[in-house]
Amino acid sequence: MTAELLTVGAGGLVCARAGVHVDPAEAVPRALITHAHADHVRPDAGEYWCAAPGAALVARRAGAGATVHAVAYGEEVVFGDVKASWHPAGHMLGSAQIRLEDTVSGEVWVVAGDYKRASDPTCRGFEPVRCDVFVSEATFGLPIYRWPDPIDVIDELVGWWRVGAAAGRCSVVFAYAVGKSQRILGHLAGRGDLPGPVWLHGAPAVFCELYREAGVALAETAGLVVDAPSKKALRGALVLAPLSAQGTAWMKRLGPVQTAFASGWMRIRGTRRRKGYDRGLLLSDHADWPALLCTIDESGAGRVRFWPGHGEALARHLRGQGRDARVMGAEAGR
Repeated sequence: MTAELLTVGAGGLVCARAGVHVDPAEAVPRALITHAHADHVRPDAGEYWCAAPGAALVARRAGAGATVHAVAYGEEVVFGDVKASWHPAGHMLGSAQIRLEDTVSGEVWVVAGDYKRASDPTCRGFEPVRCDVFVSEATFGLPIYRWPDPIDVIDELVGWWRVGAAAGRCSVVFAYAVGKSQRILGHLAGRGDLPGPVWLHGAPAVFCELYREAGVALAETAGLVVDAPSKKALRGALVLAPLSAQGTAWMKRLGPVQTAFASGWMRIRGTRRRKGYDRGLLLSDHADWPALLCTIDESGAGRVRFWPGHGEALARHLRGQGRDARVMGAEAGR
């Protein structure tokens, strides 16, 4: 039996035949990147290779002086005995599945990274890639996780915002600074029914500029909250902020507020109440249970692997259907 093309090492997923790591957890000589979230891009790697639409985001994460190679979707790059290419994953701007083909055996692995199948005006939609081994995420790999139409969620957000504006409150939506915040602004772009201006915390603002520079249409924003002339200027406004801002002195700038969290975790009964949000907005940038199953089927893979973690329930479900499925690294206790 030939060795696995991808294995789990100290830094995460390793392709020894190519001399690369995929989304490594530590500094390595050569990193292949699926997308620019902080847990997928670590600083101080020798080289970063990523899909071209997300190169500026990766460079921002990697730090000044980083060597970032931007690769067009579908373009092939050869590393040793392995051909690599990047394909749209639909997770955020520049997100990609990485296809790795062993040029000796012809075996194809696809590392999906994080992905979703729902609509998102800020990035290319997911494109299925056929392979022998599909390495999937399973962040929401339980049957309870099923997403509504994102347009309905944005309508819910606007309606909730309108009620807050009528009461003179500032509506704060906590959302991830990269990807989710821009997706919300992308869905709001062009709507004529917004009840007030949109202001930003500094964390998403930096990345909004990179999205705009990439040609992504986002709703107009009034500026940074720290630059607002008064609390009165924020009454009736929508503010996008990262979770880290919750409960900080920064919140005191806003005056009377109502709060929401935009996340797939809002599906769990009681989570919103325990965290103290006034509203839970069920908007996820990951695949739900039906989308995970559909995507695995569309890959045509004879073997399914889950990385990182979270996938044992889904692996058991697939094994119950007679399929070869497991969580990578589980044998080593990772």
